[in-house]
Amino acid sequence: MQVSVWKTIGAVLALTGSATMAMAQGAPSGPIEVGVIEATLQEVPRVVTQPGRAVAFQDVEVRPRVGGAVEEILYTPGQVLSVGDPLFRIDDSSYVAAVATARANLATAEANLPVAQAAYDRAEQLSGQGYTEAEVEAARATLAEAKATLQSATAALKYAQTELSWTTLKSPIEGRADVATVSVGDLVTAGQTDELTTIVRSDPIYVDMMEASARILSVRKSIVEGTLQQNDVLQATLMLENGDVYRGTGELVTPGNSVSTTTGTVTIRFKFDNPHHVIIPGMFVRGEITLGTMQAYLVPQRAASREISGQLTVFIVGEDGTAKKVTLTDDGSYRNSWIVHEGLSEGDKLIVDGLSSLRAGQAVTPIAATIDEDGIVRDIASSDKEN
Repeated sequence: MQVSVWKTIGAVLALTGSATMAMAQGAPSGPIEVGVIEATLQEVPRVVTQPGRAVAFQDVEVRPRVGGAVEEILYTPGQVLSVGDPLFRIDDSSYVAAVATARANLATAEANLPVAQAAYDRAEQLSGQGYTEAEVEAARATLAEAKATLQSATAALKYAQTELSWTTLKSPIEGRADVATVSVGDLVTAGQTDELTTIVRSDPIYVDMMEASARILSVRKSIVEGTLQQNDVLQATLMLENGDVYRGTGELVTPGNSVSTTTGTVTIRFKFDNPHHVIIPGMFVRGEITLGTMQAYLVPQRAASREISGQLTVFIVGEDGTAKKVTLTDDGSYRNSWIVHEGLSEGDKLIVDGLSSLRAGQAVTPIAATIDEDGIVRDIASSDKEN
């Protein structure tokens, strides 16, 4: 009984294996249709993407230069200020008195000078006729002292007037002022550590981008070898934190002069017009810098897969009409395509559609296709019929 059961199971397995083999042998082996585009050597912009941070064009912390009680706050937070607009008024009673005292001292010095001058002139004329040489020298010294006193009094008055002017704090730059950190009645001191407010000018605005020193060396090598034609003027575009592209192009301010010992990057600064204050100092952005142009092939990203080694692999239509797997090395990306210098030849038929079940050596029927800006593959023939 047991022997019969095992014989029956063996027979069933044998029949199943035979059926499977028959299905495999009978599977369709004809060519499959695939969408292809022709590889074309073309001028490709060399664009690098870098992280960046917005930095204020000007940023000033306002501190008092004289001490006293705050009498009045003269600005509205957030308003646009011009150079010289008043911000705070400090009690000026003691400084007004100092100006009055300095002015009185100046008047005294001005009155004493003619007297000293006349005494010296008289002593000089009567020298040896009632005035000894010592008396003449004394008169000369008194005159010199009177002149020095006048100069000192003049300088003291100017300084007193300057200190009086400092009791009204004014904006040193154009920009927008933050909320005041003091209230009316607060006592402030000259040169204190805490600022009274901060004024920021963000139009234009700087954006500092960090670039790896290794990439800078690579770009310079490409320029020297002639594979990269550098633009005369480096410009940059920005992508904001919400994914929007900023409407404006930045100009290079400085390419950076040193490499950070901690990150191995160079800080490159660009300047952007920011009339609507969309970019706020401290905001993180991503910048795209167009370095120049180079001759290369553009391989759609949907047509390539990346190996563990980091290299790209694509399928092209071989001369025998079969799919041929090719390994490429990319040099960054442009829009939705990889930039490739070697591994392809002009006119190669690059397979961009029907890749899910494609295997190397499989017979294929190429159909000319195009890829739109959204990365969708369309047959050229079908597109012509629609038009």
